[in-house]
Amino acid sequence: MKMPKKFEMLVHNGLVDEVVAQLMSGKEAEVYVVQSMGELRCAKVYKDADNRSFSRQTLYQEGRKVKNSRQARAIGKNTKYGRKEQEGAWQNAEVDALRRLAAAGVRVPKIFSYVGGILLMELVVDDNGNTAPRLNDVKLTGTQAREYHRTLIGQIVLMLCAGLVHGDLSEYNVLVGSDGPVIIDLPQAIDAAGNNNAAGMLLRDVANMTAYFGRFAPELLATDYGREIWKLYATGELRPETPLTGRFEQGSKPADVHGVMRDVDAVRRWHERNS
Repeated sequence: MKMPKKFEMLVHNGLVDEVVAQLMSGKEAEVYVVQSMGELRCAKVYKDADNRSFSRQTLYQEGRKVKNSRQARAIGKNTKYGRKEQEGAWQNAEVDALRRLAAAGVRVPKIFSYVGGILLMELVVDDNGNTAPRLNDVKLTGTQAREYHRTLIGQIVLMLCAGLVHGDLSEYNVLVGSDGPVIIDLPQAIDAAGNNNAAGMLLRDVANMTAYFGRFAPELLATDYGREIWKLYATGELRPETPLTGRFEQGSKPADVHGVMRDVDAVRRWHERNS
């Protein structure tokens, strides 16, 4: 296909040789298959804020760090500079999340470079070497649904242990690669300790996965992994290897709100020291 103008910088830097095809145009980006360094890769081109339909950004941006106080003031005042900085922070959030999650063992696409608003990364393929389909486009057996559900619950736990919640996880942003599910689309990933919406978003991510796989394996609809996982995280007991039951029992004792807030602040301070 004709080389889009937005790829000129990557071509000039020798990172892209050819744009092979457009894969999709989503709510925050366009995705292309490109020839790069002798192999096929994926190029995600972020849309400008004015052309992007993703909403409720403020819910996701709470707790995110900014480079300096000038940037923070500009973003807060919504100046032209602030909007530009906020847009850059939105895009950088996905790059940072992908690197952080890959280091934690979460199956996400490998990053090769990020230049000029274009994220160049691994092209996930299926068993036949074709572009991997989204989970939503795959017909599953009950056995496959249970296996994929177990895998993705484990990936959600790994993400949370790394301090992140996807925030928009569904069957539309999971690819079925040759080695199993691969999680994509992470610009809205949130800091679990620094965002007051983290618990709700974690529960929604798990609920989305359960509802989808429950179409093929109805017994999954009776599980409650979301609240079980969050309770273990909030009490400092969640580890990648923690066994899960899929059950949750609400305690009868009155909630210790002040104690919970102390725990949240302690986790936040720990992440700030170690990030």
